Amino acid sequence: MDTSLPREFSELERFIDQWALPAQSERESRRRQTTPREREDFYEAVMPRLEAIIAWLDHFPLDAMPPEAQRLLHLILSLAEIAPTVELYRGSATVPYSFDETRFIAVHGDRQD
Repeated sequence: MDTSLPREFSELERFIDQWALPAQSERESRRRQTTPREREDFYEAVMPRLEAIIAWLDHFPLDAMPPEAQRLLHLILSLAEIAPTVELYRGSATVPYSFDETRFIAVHGDRQD
């Protein structure tokens, strides 16, 4: 698997294998499988770069992104998935005092992911 990112974001390449996941269900599953420390490390590395990443991605239409841009987009989508666990839920991988989210299956058109 190619793990390259645009040169200006190369310090985030160490997160590609674990966090650059194309499907929401994969990102959700990864959130539940990782430790609070793993989520916090990822958050602390990506969050300060978020504005620069979004500005860089704004140069591409969603349906015509080069592979390194897609990987970067998948990273910040994973950031959005785990940010509440770091910011609000004291490291819990799930929403405290809520229903079991694994009961929900994301359906997009005629495919499930």
